[in-house]
Amino acid sequence: MSDRMFSAEQKLKLTQIINEGIQVMTEIEDLNAGLNDTVKAVAEELEIKPSILKKAVRTAFKASLTQANQEHEDLNTILETVGKTL
Repeated sequence: MSDRMFSAEQKLKLTQIINEGIQVMTEIEDLNAGLNDTVKAVAEELEIKPSILKKAVRTAFKASLTQANQEHEDLNTILETVGKTL
């Protein structure tokens, strides 16, 4: 155990940030669970894989379609190079 001692003011700050952090992380978990349920329902309705729809949401959120397309092109090039395409 560390020999570090915290003042009363520091203890209050630590307690506050821990409690707020727990609250925020709980809210994030709840929101993610709701999003996952919605993605699953919509994917089922549209007959697509939930993982594809979730990836589309994540890509749109990160605004990284260009990067995703480049990675897909690189993947295609590698598979074509080794003759492993359908």
